[in-house]
Amino acid sequence: MSEREHAGDAGTTGAVERPESEDAVAELESATADYRAAQAAIEDIGRDTLHTLDDRYCTARDLLVEYQDKATDTGAQEFLNFAQFEQRFSTHVEGLDDDLPRRETFETALEAVDKTRLSEDDFDRALDALDPAAALVERLDDEDAARDRLVSALTDARNARQDHLDAIDRCERLLELGEADLDAPIEELREPIETWNDAVREAIADLRTDAPARELFAVFESADRYPLVDLDAPPEPLADYVESEPPGEESVARLLEYADFSRSKLDHYVDDPSAFRSAVATERTYLERLDADGLTIDWPPPPAEEVPWLVRELRGVAAGLVDDEATAALRDLVASARDQERYDRLRDAAVAREQLDDADRDRLASGAVETELADHREAVQRLDDAIADAPDP
Repeated sequence: MSEREHAGDAGTTGAVERPESEDAVAELESATADYRAAQAAIEDIGRDTLHTLDDRYCTARDLLVEYQDKATDTGAQEFLNFAQFEQRFSTHVEGLDDDLPRRETFETALEAVDKTRLSEDDFDRALDALDPAAALVERLDDEDAARDRLVSALTDARNARQDHLDAIDRCERLLELGEADLDAPIEELREPIETWNDAVREAIADLRTDAPARELFAVFESADRYPLVDLDAPPEPLADYVESEPPGEESVARLLEYADFSRSKLDHYVDDPSAFRSAVATERTYLERLDADGLTIDWPPPPAEEVPWLVRELRGVAAGLVDDEATAALRDLVASARDQERYDRLRDAAVAREQLDDADRDRLASGAVETELADHREAVQRLDDAIADAPDP
């Protein structure tokens, strides 16, 4: 269990990075304006009308590109291609609605290729004639680009907002810790916790060196019934081997020694060296990490309301492993937690001593934390306003 699990991360917040927040707001406001301008440019023509123009323009352009190479030579096939092009292109242009925007550009393109013989330059002139229609159609692409920019700007603004909210939490936590009574007698909590932790560490260490491995495994396996106790049960193949085979009568320390033996040497100590290597030697990392950390109590200690439940589970797993003094220490800790007001004062002092460094204390004393907190809140408000004003892309 991490020593900071219950205390929270109050670490140094650092100065507010105004340029980043201001850049995020400025970019979002600019992206919002661009997106709305792109939408207005489309609505000025009509979205459906622009999509129709886009379809007609793409058809005309594709015909010109398709036939530019194959309708400009003098062969028989090229002549057939030329005739086919003339028929398709003229039919396309003549079929355009009279009120289609930039319809005249299509007429100009048709005039450029309305000849008995065509060159590549004729096709180029026709393509150039379509440029005004292409420019109008680009308003759809402009909107897509503006939308992408807006989405990116919104993401950046929301990320910046979350950064400021996280900083607000840290500032508020620092201010809470700054209210702690650093002279409070935290030994009232530290002493029973250290007594328990020392006892359970010694008990597990003794089991590692002196007790059968299956006995130590039984302790770790029992933790499955106690969710507040963070002990990793042994891998199933290893547990099965230790439970059923003679080497399970050996201690964990001894099994680790066996794992270093050569096959010929191991043959003198176990009946089936291959089975031992498969089940035990492959899990040496697990065996090396077997310790009492999951049975200890963090410092700073957990909140008062968690103490009775944690103590109950620790005693359930470690029953019979520790002496009466360690068990009494747990009872003392539970008794302290019942006086929640005093316990909270002692715990806050413990957390403050653990987490506040000299720089934090100087910033608290100077009022810098309050200033930073106000700056972060102001930044969040600016970002909130910009996000609220942005359209839904």
